[in-house]
Amino acid sequence: MILFANILFALAKIVELASGLLTVYKYLLLARVIISWINADPYNPIVNFIYRVTEPILYRVRRYMPNTGMIDLSPLVVFLLIYLVQIIVFDTAYYYLISYSSQLKVQGP
Repeated sequence: MILFANILFALAKIVELASGLLTVYKYLLLARVIISWINADPYNPIVNFIYRVTEPILYRVRRYMPNTGMIDLSPLVVFLLIYLVQIIVFDTAYYYLISYSSQLKVQGP
């Protein structure tokens, strides 16, 4: 049982890592929004990287959103989706994996 408990604990850590990666992506989205406000040089390597990383997701969201003119609401939708995935999926999975892992370790052989 301890082997199964350790496997569950490792899965919980993978879920925690995935949640952390989504947090990094949220920061990249925030940087993208700020860059759009200050009109940064698009040939800057950092700005170019941020656009290349965020544009595929934002483009897919924009396809399903109505045209709002000059205001782009797609980053808000992506932020909301990331928060929902982190709270509903990752936090729930992490909690259950950790709690079940600790229960199996306490039971012992």
